[in-house]
Amino acid sequence: MNLTLDRVSSPIGTLLLVSDGEVLCLLEFEDHEDRLHRALSRFHPACTLTPGHLAEAACGRLAAYFDGDLNALDGISVRPHGTEFQHRVWQTLRRIPPGTTTTYGGLAAAISAPRSSRAVGLANGANPIAIVIPCHRVIGADASLTGYGGGLHRKAWLLRHEAANAKPPLL
Repeated sequence: MNLTLDRVSSPIGTLLLVSDGEVLCLLEFEDHEDRLHRALSRFHPACTLTPGHLAEAACGRLAAYFDGDLNALDGISVRPHGTEFQHRVWQTLRRIPPGTTTTYGGLAAAISAPRSSRAVGLANGANPIAIVIPCHRVIGADASLTGYGGGLHRKAWLLRHEAANAKPPLL
């Protein structure tokens, strides 16, 4: 399998995007490139990683998101590797509206597993496609910012960005 690695500038640092040319498989921050290579070794051990470009539309959608179009990420196709439970969590994360947050308990309830908030937290932490699968929208039950693989400073920036650009609901 041949995968491509693209480096994309963003307001919160350079993003590393791994794709098959059309579908995004991994998105990591450049200062965590070691984590990206560990994920590749684990989930794509026989792949060849070459410099390349994710479909122009996906890069354009990321740029639009950072320019304030928070719904632009919805059109990016993803293919993360994980368990069935992790996929349920990640699919639910993509349904959290931009500009809003939920808690681990709220996310567990949303997947009809209300007693699994710890497992939800682990799945959230294992998210291989940051930003596009918006694990940054999950906060602690006390409204505190809790762990984020890219660093709490990035999580705070993303939440401020989304709050500032969220469109109010139509009445």
